[in-house]
Amino acid sequence: MRSQFVLLLVILIPIIFILNPGFSWEQLSIHFISRVGDKSTVKVKLAELGFNSEIDYENFRYRQLIISFLLATSELFLLLFLEVPLVKIMLVILSSICGAIFVTEKKLDKEIRLHREHLESDFPAVIEMLTLSLSAGESPLMSMERISRTARGSLSREFARVISEVSEGAPFVEALDSMGRRVNSLLVRRFIDALVIAITRGAPVIDVLHSHAREARDFQRNRILAAASKAEISMMIPVVFLILPISILFALWPSLSNLNLFAQG
Repeated sequence: MRSQFVLLLVILIPIIFILNPGFSWEQLSIHFISRVGDKSTVKVKLAELGFNSEIDYENFRYRQLIISFLLATSELFLLLFLEVPLVKIMLVILSSICGAIFVTEKKLDKEIRLHREHLESDFPAVIEMLTLSLSAGESPLMSMERISRTARGSLSREFARVISEVSEGAPFVEALDSMGRRVNSLLVRRFIDALVIAITRGAPVIDVLHSHAREARDFQRNRILAAASKAEISMMIPVVFLILPISILFALWPSLSNLNLFAQG
């Protein structure tokens, strides 16, 4: 009975496409995505990574639907051939779909975390380059454009987005402020706020950059020290649980062997 049901499904799916030549799973999926909307912060996370259009969000959700559909269909055919009860089949399919959605969103969270780490690690060097360009007589906008063309990294890409917004007609201060709101980093946000205040009030920008460059170097040094302390703790695990017991065993083994020989004698 189960095998006949699977065979019926295999026959009906091509018939649907033959009878409906205008039918498109992609259009149906995109329509479903637009009707459901964003109940989470996926759009905000994608915008932080630079994918701020509606098409990028639809592609992310469409990829989730494809993975869920492939998992569900493969599990359905397999469990039907194995004659598993329908209740268990539904539970397995629902759990696999939830797991696929959870894994893809956790992968997005990991990309966000790596993006922020790379951005904060690039921050001291980029601020030094910006300070040197301003000291040479360039304007802040020209300095950011030079850095966006020559440097590589997350922060230089954010500078490129600022230059793109300015070239489209947005004021430089508003483009900087949107960058500060887009980047979820306290260090970068404080720098952007200080730079915007210095530009709007006519304060010396180089002094602001020098103070933030010093703060960025201190922040980077603290991050390296914190990472080193965590690595030191993790290195103690094999020492305590592997090397130390083996050393104790080698030290006590001759004594235990002599005690066994004395007991046998």
